[in-house]
Amino acid sequence: MDQANQLEAFLERVRSLLGPNPPTVGDGEVEAILELARVAAHSSERRAAPVTTYLAGLVLGGAAPEAREAFLDDLTVKLEAGR
Repeated sequence: MDQANQLEAFLERVRSLLGPNPPTVGDGEVEAILELARVAAHSSERRAAPVTTYLAGLVLGGAAPEAREAFLDDLTVKLEAGR
């Protein structure tokens, strides 16, 4: 199984543990989340990555998929500019 399929399978497993109506995450959002985590880890320390993505997730709860991806991209740009 390649990395993309491993990630997809793992995310489906996580979704199955989140209750009856788990949120979906599009491919663009996954890439935006991974990029945000990368920037957070390189802007501070590695432990900043999961906490940063968690905080972003708290803010984005209930937002439309297009808005989530755009917000994540914007946050990433702002963090990179502040390095």
